Amino acid sequence: MPAAAAFALLAAAPLAARDSLGVYEGWAAFRDDAPARCYAIAKAQGAPPAPAYATVSTWPGRKVRGAVHFVLSREVPEGARVRLAVGGQRFDLLAKGRNAWGKDARADAAIVAALRGASRMRVSARSAKGGAFTDRYDLGGAATAIDAATVGCAQRR
Repeated sequence: MPAAAAFALLAAAPLAARDSLGVYEGWAAFRDDAPARCYAIAKAQGAPPAPAYATVSTWPGRKVRGAVHFVLSREVPEGARVRLAVGGQRFDLLAKGRNAWGKDARADAAIVAALRGASRMRVSARSAKGGAFTDRYDLGGAATAIDAATVGCAQRR
């Protein structure tokens, strides 16, 4: 990854991030202390109308591991169908506003497993203002960033 792209990815991380755990191709991993959480994060490719991100988080205090969350590039209407495609697998996501999540811990685990074996993913929906949109992600480095986030929080226990 070029240095400028790595810097842009690090700058895109939430401001509360305290410790960088590394940049892995198009993904980065971070650890926050309060509340304790670690996450892998990637920015959507291209020039979406608003920043779009994918994260896979671990929250040790909440006993949550591998929680999948997307910040969409556009707001979706309530009850909208939001579809995630990872390789040849498809998942329905829950959504509100510009946020989307796996339906439950089992869905999150299936999504993370799919991320590990694919090279690209996309999230598609219909915008609240009308028209379909798709946020696209390169999965290069995703598995390593997810592992770094998991290990980063395991070391804090």
